[in-house]
Amino acid sequence: MNPWVLPLDVWKSMFLIKGFIHFHGYPSRVLVCPKTNRKSPIEYAPRKKKKGRSYLAKKKEKYKKPQCCITHACILLRPYPYREYTMKYILVTGGVISGIGKGIIASSIGTILKSSSLHVTSIKIDPYINIDAGTFSPYEHGEVFVLDDGGEVDLDLGNYERFLDIRLTKDNNLTTGKIYQSVINKERKGDYLGKTVQVVPHITDAIQEWVMRQALIPVDEDGIEPEVCVIELGGTVGDIESMPFIEAFRQFQFKVRKENFCNIHVSLVPQPSATGEQKTKPTQNSVRELRGLGLSPDLVVCRCTTPLDTSVKEKISMFCHVEPQQVICVHDVSSIYRVPILLEEQGVVEYFRNRLDLPIGRQPRRLLMKWKEMADRYDRLLETCSIALVGKYTKFSDSYASVIKSLEHSALAISHRLEIKYIDSADLEPASMLEEPVRYHEAWQKLCSSAGVLVPGGFGVRGTEGKIQAISWARKQKKPFLGVCLGMQLAVIEFSRNVLGWTDANSTEFSPQTNHPVVIDMPEHNPGQMGGTMRLGKRRTIFRSPNSVMQKLYNGNEYVEERHRHRYEVNPELRNEMEAKGLQFVGHDTEGERMEIVELADHPYFVGVQYHPEFTSRPIKPSPPYFGLLLASAGKLTQYLERGCRLSPRDTYSDRSESSSPDTEIAEIKFSMMNHN
Repeated sequence: MNPWVLPLDVWKSMFLIKGFIHFHGYPSRVLVCPKTNRKSPIEYAPRKKKKGRSYLAKKKEKYKKPQCCITHACILLRPYPYREYTMKYILVTGGVISGIGKGIIASSIGTILKSSSLHVTSIKIDPYINIDAGTFSPYEHGEVFVLDDGGEVDLDLGNYERFLDIRLTKDNNLTTGKIYQSVINKERKGDYLGKTVQVVPHITDAIQEWVMRQALIPVDEDGIEPEVCVIELGGTVGDIESMPFIEAFRQFQFKVRKENFCNIHVSLVPQPSATGEQKTKPTQNSVRELRGLGLSPDLVVCRCTTPLDTSVKEKISMFCHVEPQQVICVHDVSSIYRVPILLEEQGVVEYFRNRLDLPIGRQPRRLLMKWKEMADRYDRLLETCSIALVGKYTKFSDSYASVIKSLEHSALAISHRLEIKYIDSADLEPASMLEEPVRYHEAWQKLCSSAGVLVPGGFGVRGTEGKIQAISWARKQKKPFLGVCLGMQLAVIEFSRNVLGWTDANSTEFSPQTNHPVVIDMPEHNPGQMGGTMRLGKRRTIFRSPNSVMQKLYNGNEYVEERHRHRYEVNPELRNEMEAKGLQFVGHDTEGERMEIVELADHPYFVGVQYHPEFTSRPIKPSPPYFGLLLASAGKLTQYLERGCRLSPRDTYSDRSESSSPDTEIAEIKFSMMNHN
């Protein structure tokens, strides 16, 4: 094909520069036509051709790296050498009951697609009218997950980030409240030109536009646009709240064409203990209702206790209008790391390749091999490390979902099985000994039998004295301790009371009139508004002491960037008095006013962090503060630091028998887990 040379002014009027690709071994800019959405890489033509050599011959001899296009008079546009770019959408819906595991399945689908060298993004749709999840009670929806941009979102976005190792934004969490707010704002501006604003078409159109716009936002570090967007629709089919979204996607499948849209329906196949028979009727009814609303599932994912019988698969296939190979079984497994492997073994990747025309090769997928090795190692772990999680919402484990995952990542990295002992902080308080003596003694027995103590974040005064009791015990008994957010603040309060002698030391959140306000409100919010008013999102923390344990765990970096969600801070005016007694503030913000990291001298591991490191922990890159807690609890922290922050092969493979030979490739993978940037 002959080169097509365009003058610079014509190019600027017709095309947009967007993203990067690799062309002839060099990163090249990409042209995107605003009408056809066609991508093409850019090369730069020489200003003058030398006699005796053609341009193509010269390029074959030596290809020069492209320079800034502004300095050239023209550019050479060549067709994209691979397939034409088209966004693919995968919608995950649920039936029968909520909390069936759609988030894990959606994350696992993204994982197997990413392991096939595709760029994947995710969108979570929540039908509630709240603008975001910032004001939710932990008992209502579990933890509030915080993103880099400060978005307070559903905890499922945490699963997406952990599984896919991506960075999402607050617009990746779409709620009914956001859609209605957007449409109402447009109506107030007159954008609808006096038309009657209705659910159809205005709300449904807004949903489709939001999804198509957000699907193009890069979420990987390389800045390349995603090729596949996995969309999870919260709730269950038939909920009145989700009807506008179902209708929007009914229209959406025709807008983007069938070859670019796929629907996966997750349903429950119960197995009553009385008969032991797997029942398909709930799945049949759920699929029938979904099809009645205009969406036909391409894959039916069945959640069940045990693997589906062949006869059950055939029955679901017959009544749900799908082939037997389109009925996918996701039964209970030992670890969520096995879910992507389970899907891959049942031919989900091959189905997507044919159904969506995805450029997926048949070669082994290296990323999925890492997940399989990780799942196998998890099942072989023999040694156990117990951590006492002292909190306020311990009756509902989803309230600390990211904290639990961070502990699991760290335990797996040191080849230990994790045992979490959940302790309601109120049961540790002296008042509980009189009112509930059994619960009081059980709580203290759990605490004393644990190898380490973790006090996570929280709000409100209830249970804070019990947390302070646990912190005091960990400090005096030299037990490894990690305090996160409120946990760090309470560690400072405990130290002030019992070491500095300020018996009334407290936070102004709990006692506004205290004479020793060691934790104060440092405004970065509007007191008149509750939602989205805290110090939120990614902030930079600078290390003050080069010899601190935390800086070593962060690979000696001069600063780290972690996510925050809090209103109160340690009082900087009292810092010198605390440091004189051994409580060292080794990290602060860029202004030097907000205390971010605290360490106690002469203690195996007594650390507090004001930020939430659990939000950036990954299965192959555990969070350094949590990793340090597990190392100290297992008695390996000192050895780890002496080895230059590396685990010994013996520690890494403590789950293997003596006769088994370690795999060199997997050893390199496990060592790389420690490199947390």
